[in-house]
Amino acid sequence: MDGLGSEELGIILLSLRVAFVSVVCSLPLALVVAYGLARLSFPGKTLVDAIIHLPLVLPPVVVGFALLVLLGKRGPIGSVLNDWFGIVFAFRWTGAALASAIMGFPLMVRAIRLSIEAIDQRLEVAARTLGGSRLWVFLSITLPLAIPGIITGTLLSFARGLGEFGATITFVSNIPGETQTLPLAIYTFTQVPGGEMQALRLSILAVVLSIAALATSEWLTRRSAHRQVDDRR
Repeated sequence: MDGLGSEELGIILLSLRVAFVSVVCSLPLALVVAYGLARLSFPGKTLVDAIIHLPLVLPPVVVGFALLVLLGKRGPIGSVLNDWFGIVFAFRWTGAALASAIMGFPLMVRAIRLSIEAIDQRLEVAARTLGGSRLWVFLSITLPLAIPGIITGTLLSFARGLGEFGATITFVSNIPGETQTLPLAIYTFTQVPGGEMQALRLSILAVVLSIAALATSEWLTRRSAHRQVDDRR
């Protein structure tokens, strides 16, 4: 098997950039949403939870089509962003990052939410009775204790972003050098005579990157858990 060429290296770097940006941009919102679902009670909470997890059960092309309708240059949101701010998501790598963020968002929220729910609320209540504000308690107690879930959710979302296909190809198409991420490139090479070897190389690399993300998540989670146990002793 020959080494990676410049075209394949560009595909890999673009995929990593898309996945990284999608995670960085969605993490703050995921923290807020996960905390709200774990600690707050409000009307329509079940509906909000269902909407957040909807990308997990919807066909990805449905999500991509919805993004295209809403954020396309002629869409109700996309036209405003384009005319007033010059921001375009459709058929851009930023749109691929957005699609990846939406598809990975439920995984991130769920992991963080479960981690927050596992925290003993008596610690938060004690801090509040000592005069700490809700924000201070969240930043100093809840957030550090939820780090294992944050790590898990972040890396799961990152891995999901690397493997995103349906929403991406529907929303931003398959443009070499602009939106052609690993899954789209593999699909393209399988359709080209003689492209099987390139598809195989990229497929193996996709598997390696995904395993690396999952293994890193497990290692960091265990390390964080051990540190919390040591701190309590």
